[in-house]
Amino acid sequence: MDKMVVHRLGMDTSGLVVFARTNAALRGMNALFRTRKVTRKYEALVCGKIEQDAGSIDLPLMRDYENPPFMRVSTDEHQRALIGLDVDEVGKKLLESPKDSLTKFEVVSREDLGGSDVTRLLLTSITGRTHQLNVHCAAIGHPIVGDSVYGCNGEAAANGGLDEADLPADKASVELQQAIAGVVAGKPMCVHAKSISFRHPVTKEDLSFESDASF
Repeated sequence: MDKMVVHRLGMDTSGLVVFARTNAALRGMNALFRTRKVTRKYEALVCGKIEQDAGSIDLPLMRDYENPPFMRVSTDEHQRALIGLDVDEVGKKLLESPKDSLTKFEVVSREDLGGSDVTRLLLTSITGRTHQLNVHCAAIGHPIVGDSVYGCNGEAAANGGLDEADLPADKASVELQQAIAGVVAGKPMCVHAKSISFRHPVTKEDLSFESDASF
């Protein structure tokens, strides 16, 4: 069964996953994902109140050389830090070129969680990079609620690897993030693969599936 999984969900992400029932469908679905002909939307709660009703996050991602195996936003400074590192010591993946990464977001609602501001987003991952949604949300100052890796006091670089001064004015304060972390402690991260749409690679039928989030 595992070999028929077309794609996988990210860290602690709930929601829809596509399985192929035949090898022909598997090959076709792999091609659709590779050529970005599959539309996936995610629902997420993020810390703080995002002022924009919609927008896009266009920030390249790279392997985090300070906190492997996690990801971070790539900057010129971070790229310069890789110069001189020995591939035999750090591995090829850490020295890979940064990858263009694009996430589109739409505010569904602005809510209250245990007395703290949170925003419910509909996220569309255009490029589908590793941990893309987590890093991008953190990099605009609004980490995903319950994200113990890229969120407040997480294992990865804070703010997606960006300096505090590079974050937008509406960023969630550290105090707010800590308060939210206390409310959701021990609970799953609030990100859910809500919908997926594609043309069936064999029958050519247009298909669309949806799943409601539990949070």
